[in-house]
Amino acid sequence: MLDLTPLDTAVERLAGKLRAAPQSALRRGAAAEGLELARELARRAQRIEFPDREPAELPDAGVFVVGDQVAVAGHDLAEALRTARGDAGDAGDAGDAGREFGEAVALVEAATARSGL
Repeated sequence: MLDLTPLDTAVERLAGKLRAAPQSALRRGAAAEGLELARELARRAQRIEFPDREPAELPDAGVFVVGDQVAVAGHDLAEALRTARGDAGDAGDAGDAGREFGEAVALVEAATARSGL
């Protein structure tokens, strides 16, 4: 079974930083970085959950909400990976889930670094 704890941890760490960041840091680019990440994580989750549909774009709900958007989108992706892995159960799908998981962790870490938080 794929351990998704590193993804959940990285997402919560960045979400917490965004929630605690001052308005000036959010407006200097941290919020935009967080929103871009949340949108990408949401797209990935939707592609797993609904492969036959075009993903909907996560709306811009403002700089003070972006931490929550990162948390929700990241946890949605982790749950989609858990569910997809549990439903499939074969080695090929395990590789796909592992690859998606690794890419997601790398995306969160890169966004954290770029956010300056």
